[in-house]
Amino acid sequence: MRPGTGKNSIAPILITGSIITALTLGVRATMGLFPDAIDQALDVGINTVGLTVALQNLVWGLGQPFAGAIADRFGAARTLLVGAIAYAAGLLVMGAANGPAGLHLGGGVIVGLGMSAASFAVVLSSMSRLVDPQRRSMALGVATACGSLGHFVLVPLTGAVISEFGWRSALTALAVVTVSIGLFVRPLRTQSGPAEAVETMPGDDESLLTTLARAALHRDYLLVNCTFFVCGFHVTFIGVHLPKTLTDAGIDTAVANLSWSLVGLLNIVGAFAAGALGMRFAKSRLLSIIYSARALAFAGLMLLPATPVVALGFGVVIGIVWLASVPLTSGIVLGQFGVRRAGTLFGFVFLSHQVGAFLGSWGGGAIRELTGSYDLWWWVAAALGVAAAALHFSISEEPAPALSSPAGTSLSSKPTSTRPQTGPISGR
Repeated sequence: MRPGTGKNSIAPILITGSIITALTLGVRATMGLFPDAIDQALDVGINTVGLTVALQNLVWGLGQPFAGAIADRFGAARTLLVGAIAYAAGLLVMGAANGPAGLHLGGGVIVGLGMSAASFAVVLSSMSRLVDPQRRSMALGVATACGSLGHFVLVPLTGAVISEFGWRSALTALAVVTVSIGLFVRPLRTQSGPAEAVETMPGDDESLLTTLARAALHRDYLLVNCTFFVCGFHVTFIGVHLPKTLTDAGIDTAVANLSWSLVGLLNIVGAFAAGALGMRFAKSRLLSIIYSARALAFAGLMLLPATPVVALGFGVVIGIVWLASVPLTSGIVLGQFGVRRAGTLFGFVFLSHQVGAFLGSWGGGAIRELTGSYDLWWWVAAALGVAAAALHFSISEEPAPALSSPAGTSLSSKPTSTRPQTGPISGR
């Protein structure tokens, strides 16, 4: 047995990854509670707050490949620590804002930069390197599932703080929560682990630029980027605009916030199940099911009467498929390229996710200002879900081939992956 692969050694990595993911995803999930409070205090319009969150997600996405590369080179622990400090600073600047400029600078640019370094993308790529392949899918699923505990806990607590003390105090409290990430990064300080010892992939000895060129030419990696764009559109549109959608329809604010909290609670089940199923079945097929379920839920929200039962039922259904896409999508990228450049390559996939997040958040606010309703954007989200489900039927999870020289010989001297197949369904 190799050092570091014993049954007990996974515990500190799993606990650390779960706690950090809970904090980062939990704080991020609270952003949907602020538009009304900020608009009432500053009279800037819902679309302005939507643009702040959209900028936050776009900057986060643009910074993610660089943060991933830094984590690959210098380790996740240092990257997460710097990111947590920037994240907290941005929340404080946002909390001190008196107009759109302060909101966009603090909540948009600075928070976005902090989130790129203190993100679940950095955590999951680090865990992938430190956990052996046989337990990787489950570990990623558990970390993502436990991340939803932060969502479930922080959303109602933040709502209570906003109601009792105001939105500025709530952002200050969230800054304290965010900076506490630095207390938990130590187990992720190692830059290599057992996954690299047991896996060999085409191109393991190539330069970063060659790996990026190989990824840019790999059809299935590009399709993963396209489908994760849809995921970003979905989760950010829902996260920012679901509570307002429900209150616009006459649903009580407490019920709307409870629906959003249920998304976090049920995601614990969904993400854990995705991690477990990803060990046995083709991840691309599971993702087709997830995106189809989202599309059906969006259509149901639009077609069914606006009642508390429908609102809470929507929270349950969306919660099950909420972040279940994350361990499966990251698993596909790892299957295609291995762990050596995991942070960088998943960073580019996440950039696509955040472009979708920008359009989902900003577009939702703009459509509501223009038409008085979110309905059109919900139908766009449903159509994108159908498209993503269809694309996943053509995505292969097999290792990407190494680039070839003009003479037709591989530029990499490494053999293809020695990983065992994980399930009875093929990757295409």
